[in-house]
Amino acid sequence: MKGMMRAVVIDAPGAAEVMQVRDVPIPEMRPTDVLIRVEACGVCFHDVVTRNGVMKRGIKMPVIPGHEVSGIVEAVGPQVRGFKAGDRVTTAQRRHICGYCMYCRSGRETSCEEREFLGDIGLNGGYAEYVAVSQDNVCSVPAGVPLDQAAICACAIGTELNAVRDVAHVQAGEKVLVTGAGGGLGIHGIQLARLSGGYVVAVTSSAEKAKIIAEHGAHEVLLVKRDEDFSDAVKAVTGGLGVDVAIDNVGSPTFSATRRSLAMGARWIFVGQVTGEFVKLNPAQLFMRDISIKSAKSTSRKQLQDSLELVARGQVKPVITGELPLSMAHQAHREVESGRSTGRILLKPAL
Repeated sequence: MKGMMRAVVIDAPGAAEVMQVRDVPIPEMRPTDVLIRVEACGVCFHDVVTRNGVMKRGIKMPVIPGHEVSGIVEAVGPQVRGFKAGDRVTTAQRRHICGYCMYCRSGRETSCEEREFLGDIGLNGGYAEYVAVSQDNVCSVPAGVPLDQAAICACAIGTELNAVRDVAHVQAGEKVLVTGAGGGLGIHGIQLARLSGGYVVAVTSSAEKAKIIAEHGAHEVLLVKRDEDFSDAVKAVTGGLGVDVAIDNVGSPTFSATRRSLAMGARWIFVGQVTGEFVKLNPAQLFMRDISIKSAKSTSRKQLQDSLELVARGQVKPVITGELPLSMAHQAHREVESGRSTGRILLKPAL
């Protein structure tokens, strides 16, 4: 499909103002691509660190950011099977995977060496009227699930499903710490940890978010200052033992406090990293307490499908707190970067 479209373009890293709305060509389709008319695109902290230069690996500018996409199929490539014009769809976070390597064949396509993260390379991302995505990274949206909610099922919900269910293997009765609890990842991690039977301890630095965090399933909500050591508070609500699992959506800023909050034999799952800072660690602080560190990277197709089903059945509620036009992408980034937003903000090209 030839023609022009409106999109948010970043030519070089910088502050929110580097994002400019302009007309660019509609992305060229590969034979296995599905061209999607974008209904909504979630604004993720990944987009922020891509824009401001903290994220460097795999970034090729100029770029249209955005990887949390839902919309209507506009056209399909000649090798596409299972999708047709008019279908309601959402995407995983990748534009392309090879489909045949050992990772793709074992449900670990998030590690495919050919993977192209959507919105990190070139003028093909979700902050636009159209986006082209390989059929292997597209899922049909179940009837009854609004496209707005479907947009954030891959990243905000699917990544936390990956962390809680498939990496941490949270068991009923276990105590689960969720950092960044009011953010787009954390607010859904709370719901999934609760759904798995966990006793959920949520940490937030926002008094405004505390109520909504509790409403979405946290058993304990700890309101702390930024950079404050919250480990004593965590132990106070866990009988002095600490938590069995930490779902860490923040990374470096909460590293020391999270480590001190862990019980003997705990699993520490890294999901997010909001700064470029490194951390110091004495390995004995881990192995003397039998603590394991793992990570949850992105979302597989199976995890995306499962997330959509959880939403369709009402077991997980997508939290969306704002809808803005493409021309206000800079405002969305400021809200996310500041930590003021709860859940996800959507960009909608039709607004």
